[in-house]
Amino acid sequence: MRTVRLTAAQALVRYLAALRTEDDATPLFGGVFAIFGHGNVAGIGEALYRHRRELPTYRAHNEQAMAHAAIAYAKAHFRRRMMACTTSIGPGATNLLTAAALAHVNRLPVLFLPGDVFMSRAPDPVLQQVEDFHDGGVSANDAFKPLSRYFDRIAYPEQLLTALPRAVHVLTDAALCGPVTLAMPQDVQTAAYDFPEDFFSPPTVLFRERAPARSDVERATAVLRTAKRPLIVAGGGVLYGLATDALRAFVEAHAVPVAETQAGKGALAWDHPLQQGAIGVTGSPAANALASAADAVLAVGTRLQDFTTGSHTMWTQAKLVSLNVNGFDALKQRGVEVLADAKSGLSELSTALRGWKSAPEWQDQAQKAASDWRRTVERITAVRDVDVPYEGEVIGAVQRSSPDSAARDIVVCAAGTLPAELHKLWRTSTPGGYHVEYGYSCMGYEIAGGLGVKMARPEREVVVIVGDGSYLMLNSEIATSLLLGRTLIVVVLDNHGYGCINRLQQACGGEPFNNLFADCAKGEDGEPRIDFAAHAAAMGALSENVRTIAELEAAMKRARAAKQSYVVCIETDPDRTTQEGGWWWEVAVPEVSDRQQVREARKAYEKAKREQKH
Repeated sequence: MRTVRLTAAQALVRYLAALRTEDDATPLFGGVFAIFGHGNVAGIGEALYRHRRELPTYRAHNEQAMAHAAIAYAKAHFRRRMMACTTSIGPGATNLLTAAALAHVNRLPVLFLPGDVFMSRAPDPVLQQVEDFHDGGVSANDAFKPLSRYFDRIAYPEQLLTALPRAVHVLTDAALCGPVTLAMPQDVQTAAYDFPEDFFSPPTVLFRERAPARSDVERATAVLRTAKRPLIVAGGGVLYGLATDALRAFVEAHAVPVAETQAGKGALAWDHPLQQGAIGVTGSPAANALASAADAVLAVGTRLQDFTTGSHTMWTQAKLVSLNVNGFDALKQRGVEVLADAKSGLSELSTALRGWKSAPEWQDQAQKAASDWRRTVERITAVRDVDVPYEGEVIGAVQRSSPDSAARDIVVCAAGTLPAELHKLWRTSTPGGYHVEYGYSCMGYEIAGGLGVKMARPEREVVVIVGDGSYLMLNSEIATSLLLGRTLIVVVLDNHGYGCINRLQQACGGEPFNNLFADCAKGEDGEPRIDFAAHAAAMGALSENVRTIAELEAAMKRARAAKQSYVVCIETDPDRTTQEGGWWWEVAVPEVSDRQQVREARKAYEKAKREQKH
């Protein structure tokens, strides 16, 4: 057997660089984000330098942010390509934890390679080492265990022969997909081993479709054939399973209306006659009305999160068929399970249902509801003449600034009020045109995520829409976008605090407190006056402040024509939201309070809970 002597770090990087997919032999890994420190610069850093042409290394400004960018890159590629992230020991590693949770929740692949403490323990405790007083084998990286789909600590270089194929399997398997962590002790990174040479010619990575069992199809067909008022709830699995054509074919063959989750938005073009729009807590009146009247719901590729199900108060009258490649998700809400990927599952269900369609009156109701909702969206987003705009009017200005926005733009967002407004109001006709992280609702994902999307889709216009709260949490990757020459448009909505939670606080009977700057503890100079455009300019971006919707439209046209990242800031109303649509969401209200508003909110909460399906 021919061997080659390499350090563990060199072997790891060479293996990653060699991985190819079945899609025109495309590299599986688009690169590695790295922030070097004493735990990875000498080992992994040297190996990355050696393979910098085959596996590019990108420098970031914040470990959490670079992981968000890597995750967004994978999401934009529908999980067919991905990136790795390497950090030092200590804070570099633990800064990845929030992103690890985000990837886990959203079923998105990313490979974490945090430095770890010395296996030899010769310098124990090393700089940044977290010492456990009861377990000498624990390091800070053990915090990744519940946040990873696969975790391994590489104690010997030869462990990579087993660990790396397992890691790639998890990263590329539709059911297992999520973050993988290989903790890399710094002395092991630099230790050598005689690796088999053929290890570095790994087999092509295949993204296999899982076909449904005949028994699953028969049970699901028995439910759907008796339905007169069916509704499809399309989740992220439709996009990740490359099943948008299969979905459209099923919809048109059987005349079934479609509602979309946050992750599934874009699975069917916004102007399709049976497209009802967003469903659930942030849903449209069209989708939610049909969900309330449906006699059967076909949930495709969704993990049935509480924002989708209205905390289990939607479609309680309907029979549920759950088509999902992941058995953990398919069994939720005690529906009829069809364990398969979305493409093959929809295709086989459609064949088994040949000749069946929804009732004509249901088709008419669905098409009228969809048409009415499209007109409502046009009315809401067309408003231009207001003193202080709100998110819906900003969304309209962004989309009007380009005649082909629905086909070319990718909007990126994550937390606060904006995901609700975008879920209802953003129009996209292309899969992937809507990129909103709402599984973990992670403030700070937005700008870093936009960078990852632009790296994955450089030919598309990437528009990050972000609130002032999220911008202040994590904005450093504006500088990285300039460093890498990846042009972003960032629209900052400044409502002077956390407007979304301020409204939720009051809806639960509370007083405005500690959310908007005006309601926070302050020093003698009062609340800060933040110039976001000046801040972005200090990092090198082009930027401007605007006041009106007309000014925003004009600024967006300048931003679209710019050759470098461009930030536009506009002040928005923290109180106004889109009133149309929506649904109850369970947020626990105190059972005892001296405030009448809280007691009234508790009564409403208890009444709504009686509608929950258990």
